[in-house]
Amino acid sequence: MSSITTAEFRKGMFIIFKDEPHQIVEFQHVNPGKGSAFVRTRLKSLKTSRVQEFTYKSGDSVEEFPVETHEMQYLYKEGPDQTGVKDKYVFMDNYSYEQYSLPESLLGDFVSYLKPNDTYQVMVNDDTAVGLRFPKKVRLLVTEAEEGARGDTVSGANKVVTVETGAKVSVPLFIKQGDTIAIDPETGTYLERA
Repeated sequence: MSSITTAEFRKGMFIIFKDEPHQIVEFQHVNPGKGSAFVRTRLKSLKTSRVQEFTYKSGDSVEEFPVETHEMQYLYKEGPDQTGVKDKYVFMDNYSYEQYSLPESLLGDFVSYLKPNDTYQVMVNDDTAVGLRFPKKVRLLVTEAEEGARGDTVSGANKVVTVETGAKVSVPLFIKQGDTIAIDPETGTYLERA
């Protein structure tokens, strides 16, 4: 494992915190008028998925957790197992055809936008999937949508539609069944008609 400083922090990077791997969810460099600079971070545990805040002094060294990114195809959702782990999501490496599974706790709300047969970037450490690099936008087909009322042209008016993965999204009135829309998976908001 290599050592890095707080100046090299990036969102999504993996580090060792309290002897366990954590992902940097957010970080902010703070340079107060008095005193020394520091870095405020939010770290997500890979084991428990708990998010906690921690403040590092500017220039502190931490151990980087080595992670490789592999292009993988999402295959299917697997139900709970005997160990009590809830749903798992199975991915297949596009090159080696090995299968990896990620627990729902690591995917969070993104499970609402996972589409079978689509390719995603899965992060792997020592032949174990440890996370998924979420795309900036996902394109999904609208499967259910009510018709917008004729003459209902209030600026900014929205309606809720259902997309092919079963997720419900608030969209402008002109979106209809059969349209493909782009969604920001981090916030679940409509971006554009694709």
